[in-house]
Amino acid sequence: MLTSLILTSGNHNYWGAFGDNLQNENIVSLKPASEEQLSKKLAIIFPVNNNTDMQFYKNTWLRKYLYPVCDWSEPGCKIVCNKDSTYRTLEEKTFCFAREMKSFSDKEFFIKLDDDSFVDRDYVFDLMRTYSGWSKPVYISDHTRFGDPANKGTLDGVLYGNGKFYMFNFNLVRCLDVKFEYEHHPRNEDAVFGGMVRSGCGEENVEFVQENDDKIWHKQYKNKNKYIDLAYIKNH
Repeated sequence: MLTSLILTSGNHNYWGAFGDNLQNENIVSLKPASEEQLSKKLAIIFPVNNNTDMQFYKNTWLRKYLYPVCDWSEPGCKIVCNKDSTYRTLEEKTFCFAREMKSFSDKEFFIKLDDDSFVDRDYVFDLMRTYSGWSKPVYISDHTRFGDPANKGTLDGVLYGNGKFYMFNFNLVRCLDVKFEYEHHPRNEDAVFGGMVRSGCGEENVEFVQENDDKIWHKQYKNKNKYIDLAYIKNH
């Protein structure tokens, strides 16, 4: 059995303790995982609110992998934050699901997906085949630097993934700093997730992977003879 080791403590990570060889080693499975094996390793973290159309998503391939993140306990909720959330408090919801994911040790891959987005199934499984077994934290998205002069030393300059879609492995979850602190609120919740990554994992230790935007749809799904509006009606 091939295993990997990540050591973290509080706001510090200890990748460097074993030198570059361990840090950069990518474990390659002797036998590629089957699609059935991979399907058991995926959780789609899906923050919802009263406007979310769960029926739509339950009628897609995403259904069996959805982990809805709810304010309060109700049927179908997998993660419950026990706190009302608004657009201005989404960073608190991000901390909520980040803490909960640490207990999902049976999962290797996670996708955070907005409820006005959609992603291609084959693309997701191709990513899992590629990065299954990697010892480094993997963070897949369209990353950008967050400018926040009011939070210098914490959020300013952090590298984070766009909100519609980011995918990552359990090695990243392990080292997330879920006690990450910064002074000025509210802040972009996805940048806050990037802050948890930088504080707990260290950006230099993370494999940042550029997403394929042709396989991800936000607010509008357009493909051949299909055109579906994924956005809230009130936004139009």
